[in-house]
Amino acid sequence: MEGLLKHNWTEEEIENIYNQPLLELVFEAATVHRKCHPSREVQVSSLISIKTGGCPEDCAYCPQAARYHTDIKVHKLMEVDEVKAQAESAKAGGASRMCLGAAWREVRDNKDFDKVLEMVKTVSEMDMEVCCTLGMVSEMQAKKLADAGLYAYNHNIDTSEAFYEDIITTREYDDRLRTIDNVRKANITVCSGGIIGMGESAKDRIGMLKTLANMDVHPESVPINALVPVEGTPLAEQPRIAFHELVRMIATARLVMPKSMVRLSAGREGMSLSEQAMCFMAGANSIFAGDKLLTTPNPDFNDDREMFDILGLVPSEAFQHRQEEVVNE
Repeated sequence: MEGLLKHNWTEEEIENIYNQPLLELVFEAATVHRKCHPSREVQVSSLISIKTGGCPEDCAYCPQAARYHTDIKVHKLMEVDEVKAQAESAKAGGASRMCLGAAWREVRDNKDFDKVLEMVKTVSEMDMEVCCTLGMVSEMQAKKLADAGLYAYNHNIDTSEAFYEDIITTREYDDRLRTIDNVRKANITVCSGGIIGMGESAKDRIGMLKTLANMDVHPESVPINALVPVEGTPLAEQPRIAFHELVRMIATARLVMPKSMVRLSAGREGMSLSEQAMCFMAGANSIFAGDKLLTTPNPDFNDDREMFDILGLVPSEAFQHRQEEVVNE
């Protein structure tokens, strides 16, 4: 199976991979990873919350939902110059991708969107990959983002379709898939993954991977987030996910989507160097760097630079990972 791109996975096939003895699973994932990617390269991304809080959605994990009482302060859309300054700092820290996140349910055709388009153009001209996560977008809005220079669009499916309504009721699972389809039609690369540790079952985790791995083209980037419980949200009392479950998820994602970037995302704060090393061994080859992921803590650039030195990792350059259209083999 090594290196084979496949888009017709069954639940049973993914379950058999997922339930392997952990060290066997990690070894197999590491083998496939080295067939499909430079073994030492890790993409470093940075994330700016360009508009914080006040979101009308009810995502149970998110402190930016207006209906929850959290410590998040609402901030209006940033100015282009502020974003440029943060992007310059991130690039100096080793980041090759800058992600711009706005707490919106959906993009509206207004002055704020025009300002986001200017942000995209500005950062793209710095020879950085630009990714946006702005909520739902239409095909025409995606085209405008592409014309401005957008390289990637993040729109996580979060979990399985079966568990989705336990986490979010203000939009449908199909809304997520429709936005991803609109992004694809605009020839923007797709960043889509999910969150584990929200109370879902292993079957739900497998279902989420099946949805992603059976897309006509695998997402170029697959973030695997471990829930960071935030006081004031419905999942505030959820216990932190066990480390071995995160490794199992990363390794399975690597095996079913061998050419995708698998991103070690939220939940990395507090992990030891050896734990992060095992995630890289299991197939993770992308991280977020900088001291915050939208609103949750994250290791800073200096900590990551030291980790890279110890592990012999090197940051990858921008614009290396756009997949060619693939055909089922």
